[in-house]
Amino acid sequence: QVQLVESGGGLVQPGGSLRLSCVASGFPFSSKAMNWYRQAPGKEREMVAAIGSFSDTKYSDSVRGRFTISRDNAKNTVYLQMNSLKPEDTAVYYCMVKRYDENLWGQGTQVTVSS
Repeated sequence: QVQLVESGGGLVQPGGSLRLSCVASGFPFSSKAMNWYRQAPGKEREMVAAIGSFSDTKYSDSVRGRFTISRDNAKNTVYLQMNSLKPEDTAVYYCMVKRYDENLWGQGTQVTVSS
């Protein structure tokens, strides 16, 4: 059974930093691309960052240069380091893995950027 458990969200002031973690189980983690998505109130879920099995990365234009995705295959964990946070980064952040043709999601972690 695939499980994705996110943590690390919280309330942070503009310009601050947070690091999100997603611990995965139930599938061969090292061979799968991992993704971070986010969903703000009233908006569609959007891709934030992705990391392939060879640690190749890609980012949305809105976070490139501020966020860094990484993975630790020994810990079955993917991270999202978020720097220079802005109020518009406020959202629930989700970890996602595609297995076969199905997107599997964690429960999400809330990130709120506000003074």
